[in-house]
Amino acid sequence: MQLHISPSLRHVTVLPGNGVREFIKVKVRARRVSYRMLFYSLLFFTFLLRFVFLLSTVDTIDAETKCSTLGCVGKRLRPRILGRRLDSAVPEVIYQVLEQPLGSDELKGRSDIPETLEEFMDEVKNNILDAKDFAFKLREMVTLLEQRTRNAKIQEYLYRHVASSSIPKQLLCLALRLAHEHSTNAAARRQLPLPELVPALVDNSYFHFVLASDNVLAASVVANSLVQNSLRPQKFVLHVITDGKTYSPMQAWFSLHPLSPAIIEVKALQHFDWFAKGKVPVLEAMEKDQRVRSRFRGGSSAIVEHNTEKPHIIAAKLQTLSPKYNSVMNHIRIHLPELFPSLNKVVFLDDDIVVQADLSPLWDIDMNGKANGAVETCRGKDKFVMSKRLENYLNFSHPMIAENFNPNECAWAYGMNIFDLEAWRKTNISMTYHHWVEENLKSGLSLWQLGTLPPGLIAFHGHVHVIDPFWHMLGLGYQENTSLADAETAGVIHFNGRAKPWLDIAFPQLRPLWAKYINSSDKFITGCHIRTS
Repeated sequence: MQLHISPSLRHVTVLPGNGVREFIKVKVRARRVSYRMLFYSLLFFTFLLRFVFLLSTVDTIDAETKCSTLGCVGKRLRPRILGRRLDSAVPEVIYQVLEQPLGSDELKGRSDIPETLEEFMDEVKNNILDAKDFAFKLREMVTLLEQRTRNAKIQEYLYRHVASSSIPKQLLCLALRLAHEHSTNAAARRQLPLPELVPALVDNSYFHFVLASDNVLAASVVANSLVQNSLRPQKFVLHVITDGKTYSPMQAWFSLHPLSPAIIEVKALQHFDWFAKGKVPVLEAMEKDQRVRSRFRGGSSAIVEHNTEKPHIIAAKLQTLSPKYNSVMNHIRIHLPELFPSLNKVVFLDDDIVVQADLSPLWDIDMNGKANGAVETCRGKDKFVMSKRLENYLNFSHPMIAENFNPNECAWAYGMNIFDLEAWRKTNISMTYHHWVEENLKSGLSLWQLGTLPPGLIAFHGHVHVIDPFWHMLGLGYQENTSLADAETAGVIHFNGRAKPWLDIAFPQLRPLWAKYINSSDKFITGCHIRTS
């Protein structure tokens, strides 16, 4: 190709190399045109021609089309409609077939559906299938595999529910042996604490901790970890609250395993004057709650058989049947001001936590007049435990909830809480709690479905002081990928979730953080074959 420019710069002549002369005349204004502009124009057209050649070559290699003209570029760059190219290589009939729903009943009794990709490919190779038949076969195979995956997921949730709700035989063995020891050994029935230490139970110069549990092994780990990591154990008082059936084993354990110089008190609920005076609102609510749940849920079998719902919805309904949600130990914290009328401040501990630091600095935190010191759960990186807001616990489609609360408000956690009982007594927190529990029962559990945290979020609304996350790390019973390094450096770790550390379904890499506070040489531990590793 030859290029001729007239002296006056009024004409540009392009001569093709095939000998045929063609003239392309470009009208230019009378003013002078710079050589620099002409140079950049030629450079641009050269780049454009190379770009077109490159796309045409790639288009041919990909075998999408065998053209080598600007039409290939048009195909590459033309717009898409609903995510598909206008000239998609996939026949439209395949999209039409795959977008049609396929009912589960249509696949029952069918033995001609491929179950693996290998079987599917063999059938495609051995039979002459048009695009429509190909789509039908593909849809049937994928639908069948989806159904099997879904059923397997539901069975997994059911087995985990059974495993987390059952009492391991080792724990039952421990309770029975300790109950026998309580009845036959006077040392297992000694007064807790000793008479000379009783005044410390109401002395506000001590650090008071409250633990409500009907699990002796779990309570022993909480107590051991609390005392072993304290800098001033002689100033620590642990109030252990349990139920009537567990009182004898619990008293026997702490009588035979004193944690001196710390002070341990073990009391059953019926030993509290306030509890024995008359009607207890939390117990009445629990009885009603149990009746409502049994009527609406129908047991785990009924939930699993209702297989039209998504697996995670079924898992949430199974979780509502967990005994802990109907345990008095889980509800009793709302009555702490009545249970301990002489105390000004306590730290409440769940029985699935492990203390890894001295907790006395919690008394130095200025609560700014708030009743509840807690860790927020909406600012974490994970999407399951530490990204919770009120919308995750309360049903905002119900007008009672939507009119009173903000769905985007940050939630907080139970498990390790500082309760300023003086500030609490100046509020109506307990009354608010019972009011909303009653409203939820009247609505057929439509305000929230499970747990004591939702009514707690409502009752303590506006009464929470946020504390540093160091004091309470959650999720060790939910997330297998929890960072071990982060867990080891937290002040308190919480095995909230199904995978409790005393169960066989516990995460093996996290369980040692809990098990190291169990004395593997103790005769009760070895006699009941309780694992410590």
